Amino acid sequence: MCTKYYTRELFAILILINTFVYQFLLTQKRLKVDIFDKVISHPGPLGKYQDRAHGYYMFPKLEGELGPRMNFMGKERLVWSLNNYLGLANHPEIRKVDAEAAKEWGLAYPMGARMMSGQTSYHEQLERELADFVGKEDAYLLNYGYQGMFSIIDSMVDRKDVIVYDSEAHACIIDGMRMHFGKRFVYPHNDMDNLKKELQRATKITSETGGGILVITEGVYGMSGDLARLKDIVEYKKEFNFRLLVDDAHGFGTMGKTGAGTAEHFDVEDDVDLIFGTFAKAMAGIGGFVAGNKAVIRYLMYNMRSQVYAKSLPMPMVIGALKRLEMLRNNPELKANLWTIVNALQDGLKKQGFNLGKSGSPVTPVILPGGVGEATEITYELREKFNIFCSIIVYPVVPKGVILLRLIPTAVHSLEDVDYTIKAFTTIKEKLDAGKYTAKDLRKVVVD
Repeated sequence: MCTKYYTRELFAILILINTFVYQFLLTQKRLKVDIFDKVISHPGPLGKYQDRAHGYYMFPKLEGELGPRMNFMGKERLVWSLNNYLGLANHPEIRKVDAEAAKEWGLAYPMGARMMSGQTSYHEQLERELADFVGKEDAYLLNYGYQGMFSIIDSMVDRKDVIVYDSEAHACIIDGMRMHFGKRFVYPHNDMDNLKKELQRATKITSETGGGILVITEGVYGMSGDLARLKDIVEYKKEFNFRLLVDDAHGFGTMGKTGAGTAEHFDVEDDVDLIFGTFAKAMAGIGGFVAGNKAVIRYLMYNMRSQVYAKSLPMPMVIGALKRLEMLRNNPELKANLWTIVNALQDGLKKQGFNLGKSGSPVTPVILPGGVGEATEITYELREKFNIFCSIIVYPVVPKGVILLRLIPTAVHSLEDVDYTIKAFTTIKEKLDAGKYTAKDLRKVVVD
């Protein structure tokens, strides 16, 4: 009995010693890891291609006047990669206002954050006009769309609240939810039955925590081009108590009768509680806004950390945005021209058998089978043989085995541009179907 007791005690001591030794060695190993070594040796799912892709497939340099034709690596290319939907980026009236505003105000004015010393009548005017345009009581300017969105989420919810969001939500939404200490539930893209189930789960939790529910969706999905089922989502308000935040970065200026966005397109403006828009797409600028109930917007003004602690949007950008909004509202031919090009491009590609997914917006995804090797061979041939520059998207942004070539039509493209592009893509598709693209990995291009 005594021997058994000492044997068990000795065994326990040995285990304890081994544990201490293991922890000590582990600590020593950890101490030897340099954080620079770590990031250099693990560059990430996209960074692993940097040696072959940098300067050509990724971080390419488009040079010259902004428009459908720009220079890439010393040659003129037909460009389908700019989110310049209404063609305002290089519009002479816009350029004139931008230049005059920069000359009059410089890029520094106003100095300081809006709350402290960066408030101006022009900022307030732009907010009033934006709110009126999208049919809301008030709006608040954001220095950057990406930072603005995750700061909205951070400000609106606490640990008692539940977020319910679409699985294809933009990275700015995902990053915003990482700031959230409460529950968050995802529903498969545009799956309304699953959304209902998640709303039921969220309702049960919030009934115990005393919190609320925030549903987040995009209006237009920037990769696939399809639209959120806003009519169906707002119908659930009859059954569940939640607020709806719509990221309408790609819908603002392009969708709806007046271009006010996806909520206008579906005639549900009053049921969307917060509308988020950016100036980086249809407005061809920098910055963004959030619009909604006046009291909620005032709350955000005093609580959004990305704005409270950031310098005010420079005056030339504010005055430039006022001019862009004026043109968006008063020049309906801009949106009409855009949709002429969109319809011609999408209808022409579909007639040639291309899969464009469920796009209901200007975003035109050309979906092909294949991997990174085929994708980069196709992209290279489009650029070097046909002088067409468009964006290439592969795994992990899209599923494995899928190549997505994203085309962004604009009001300043021509029908001749459309015809030429359809013919080039048809040639590419024939070669792909015939198995003539055989690369297994990314094709290296020498960039000076």
